[in-house]
Amino acid sequence: MSDVMLSVEGLKAWYGAAQILHDVSFNVGRGEVVALMGRNGAGKTTTMKALMGLVTRRGALRFNGKDIAGLRPYEIARLGLGFTPEDRRIFSELTVLENLDIGRQPPRRFADGAAAPVWTPARLFALFPNLGEMPNRAGGRMSGGEQQMLTVARTLMGNPLLVLLDEPSEGVAPLIVEQMANTIIELKKEGLSILLSEQNIHFARLVSDRVYVLEKGGIHWQGSMAELAGNLDVQRTYLTV
Repeated sequence: MSDVMLSVEGLKAWYGAAQILHDVSFNVGRGEVVALMGRNGAGKTTTMKALMGLVTRRGALRFNGKDIAGLRPYEIARLGLGFTPEDRRIFSELTVLENLDIGRQPPRRFADGAAAPVWTPARLFALFPNLGEMPNRAGGRMSGGEQQMLTVARTLMGNPLLVLLDEPSEGVAPLIVEQMANTIIELKKEGLSILLSEQNIHFARLVSDRVYVLEKGGIHWQGSMAELAGNLDVQRTYLTV
C-alpha cells in the first residue's frame, strides 16, 4: 500500500456517557479513497468527528506521520486534515468567494517533503464550474447541491493532505452526485487522500479503492470496493435498510 496518511487504532468515542465507537481501527494511504460504509447510526459521522477531536475519544491516531490523539480540532485542521461536514456549515450571508476566503490556509508538504496541491479560487472554479458562475452569490441563495460543492471547495482552500467527506451524496440531485464523484476522482489524481462516509454503494463504487463497513460502532467487514460490490451477503447484512 502507498504511504499511510492516516492510521487509526483502537478508536473509542462517546457522546456524554454513551459509547458510540468500540475499538475502530483502519488506515488510509496517500492518494487513496477509502469509504466508511454502514447504515444510519452505524458510527460513520462519529468516526469523522472523533478524528477531528470534536467528540470525547481515545485511541492511537497518526496523521501524516504526527500523533494527533491529544490535539484540539483547530490544531488538527492546521496540520492539513480537512473536514466537510454533512450539514455543510456554509456562511449563508457571505458570498461564494467570501466563504472560500475563510477556508484559506498556507501551502503544505507531505511527510516526505513533497509539496501538496495548492488550491486557489480560480483552480476551484475550474473544478466546480457551477461555483465559477456565481462567485458573488450569497451562500443562502444557493441550492443544496451548490452548497455541498461550496463546502468541499472551502475545505480545499485549506490545502489539505486528506479530506474527510461526510455523506457527500446525501440529499443532492443525481447530476450533482455525478459531479461530486468526478471531483473526488480528480482530487485523487492530485495525490490527495479521501476518507468518505457513505451509504450509497453506487456512489462509493465510482470513487473508492477500499471499504470498511461499520455496524453499531465497530468494523464488521473490510476489503476492496470490488470485493464489496460482489458480496451481496455483506451488502444485505450491513447496508440495506
